[in-house]
Amino acid sequence: MRMKKAVTLCVLALMLAATTVQAQTFPDRPVRFIVPNPAGGSNDGAARTLGQALAEIWPHGVVVENRAGGGGNIGTQAAATSAADGYTFLLTSPGPLTINPSLYKKLPFAPTKDFSPIALVATVPIVLLVNPKVPATNVRELIALAKEKNGQMNFASSGVGSTHHLAAELFKKMTNVRLSHIPYRGAAPAMNDLIAGHVPILFDNLPTVIPHVQSGTVRALAVASPQRLPSLPDVPTFAEAGMPDFEASSWFGLFAPAGTPTDVVAKVIADVKKTLARPDVQKKFEGMGSPVGDLTGDDFAKFLKKETEKWADVIRISGATISE
Repeated sequence: MRMKKAVTLCVLALMLAATTVQAQTFPDRPVRFIVPNPAGGSNDGAARTLGQALAEIWPHGVVVENRAGGGGNIGTQAAATSAADGYTFLLTSPGPLTINPSLYKKLPFAPTKDFSPIALVATVPIVLLVNPKVPATNVRELIALAKEKNGQMNFASSGVGSTHHLAAELFKKMTNVRLSHIPYRGAAPAMNDLIAGHVPILFDNLPTVIPHVQSGTVRALAVASPQRLPSLPDVPTFAEAGMPDFEASSWFGLFAPAGTPTDVVAKVIADVKKTLARPDVQKKFEGMGSPVGDLTGDDFAKFLKKETEKWADVIRISGATISE
């Protein structure tokens, strides 16, 4: 019995030593970031920006692998089932982990069980837009107009369950207005129809809207950010517009498969924090319309819990669902 106990303790000591050595030598080969979206999009851009910056302290660099499809579920499942050795991470926007659990009837992964939150890499403010011909120059006027139309006004989105869609549903919930949803296959066609006047309202991510607002082809009524944005200094926040509790933003987060050694997770968190604190990296993200985040580990996990609960309530009220 004593021999068995001694052997067990020896094995545990060897495992602990191996983990410590792994953390000390990490990374000794390229690290992979799985992005559950196509190349060229904002999620892909955030992954490549962070990866390029980390390559300055990770000698073997970062490889970005795009695994699009299924509303982000395909790439997320691939990350969840990857080896938990510290060399594969998921870099995703909100959909797969905080929205899809309430939107899809069945998921091939469990967000809270299959992943360890690493860091909130960047946030992306959402902007409320209208076609310039809409007779509303601020949020209060739009609410009054929508109530007058009583369900006859439409809003566009980049698809059912997208942050753009759910931001509009949250707006409806908080203002008690009726708006009809017209989903598109992506943000670009939704924006095109807003500009053309086929739909009057759209919630969209900041990086996409800046050139259209500056050219006057669309009108921005409010930004969902704590302060006004340098890129749109004349556009008020929702708080200034009379909706201080309106919180809707997209973001990009880094996650490790569950079971990744804790020492490796701690090192990655430290390296990412150091990287995001660099002024040149912050400038690059701000140039993309995505200020860097400041949450890691347990604090990021608490943020995710709040996001999941908020969108679950909005999805329930909206009745949105995807069966597959």
